[in-house]
Amino acid sequence: MSNSERSATVAQPAWQATLLRAWSTRGALALLLWPLSQCYRGVVALRRQLYGWGILKSHRVGARVLVVGNVIVGGAGKTPTVIAVVRHLHGHNMRVGVVSKGYGRASQTCLQVLPDSTASQVGDEPLLIQQATQVPVFVADNRVTAAEALLARHPDTEIIVCDDGLQHYALYRDVEVCVFDDRGCGNHFLLPAGPLREAWPRRAVAQAGQKKGQLLVLHTGNQPAFAGYHAQRSLASTAKRADGSAVALSTLTDPGAPPLLALAGIAQPEAFFGMLRDLGLPLHDTLALPDHYDFDSFPRTIYERYQLICTEKDASKLWRVAPNALAVALHLAIEPAFYSALDQCIHPRMRTKLSSNHGHQTT
Repeated sequence: MSNSERSATVAQPAWQATLLRAWSTRGALALLLWPLSQCYRGVVALRRQLYGWGILKSHRVGARVLVVGNVIVGGAGKTPTVIAVVRHLHGHNMRVGVVSKGYGRASQTCLQVLPDSTASQVGDEPLLIQQATQVPVFVADNRVTAAEALLARHPDTEIIVCDDGLQHYALYRDVEVCVFDDRGCGNHFLLPAGPLREAWPRRAVAQAGQKKGQLLVLHTGNQPAFAGYHAQRSLASTAKRADGSAVALSTLTDPGAPPLLALAGIAQPEAFFGMLRDLGLPLHDTLALPDHYDFDSFPRTIYERYQLICTEKDASKLWRVAPNALAVALHLAIEPAFYSALDQCIHPRMRTKLSSNHGHQTT
């Protein structure tokens, strides 16, 4: 692929990769940005205190709320964790719904995610969650608004899982799951000098329902930096076409098969590329795109000689312009002890009902 071909699409900005590297150590760039991180720390602390004083209010809704999020920015495995948690609860006859902000969507109105919704309408992650779980999913800039709309449409909902929003104190929560990957807390600096949205260990906002005993830490990486439960991420052995049919990844290396171009519009595209290579796929080229990339300007004709392979998150958007692309699902296997602890947090009396048949996988 020539440089002119590369420039025809929007690659992930070089500064983003530089910043990600800087966040792993307390090097020159991180130290240069440290004064700005102190300003950010002050804003975060003031906002937290306003909720603590009751000047800003947290709102309860008519269902128990479980928030899945992170304190480190981007790509820790939050969405697969949401899917796993929803499947676990729904699989034990709990009536579950999901709310999300829907990052990357064009609309700012409160919407229900439907099977025929598009990523531009509702966001790529909420669309993936709805397709994977088939439970009610609502999106709104304010998650309280989304939760109230969900309950108005589905009043029998018992548990609302909030996709992201650990720092969205306006929605009172009963349980929290904080997801980390191999980065841990990076250099332990707050944005923009480091990857943290808030200091860790954090100061809980009790008025928003944050309690130490109701917080579960889940590590999706191979080298946890501190205590928590563990999950193993892996890619499926098959890829999915736009029509839903499956293709064994092993066939992509057959003689005469077109060269593979892997692309990803996620927070950490290199992680996806590395997992494909670990499966033995010889990637002819890779294309790292900005997170939540919409593919509206994707130059399909330039890449026609390649077999495109992408993430599930990107698939619904890429298939509009490249229907022959293949999507590979991410599997997340969470240790059974996590589900037992989750069940106990939701309600001690539900432990016997919920804490069986663990160890399943999610995609």
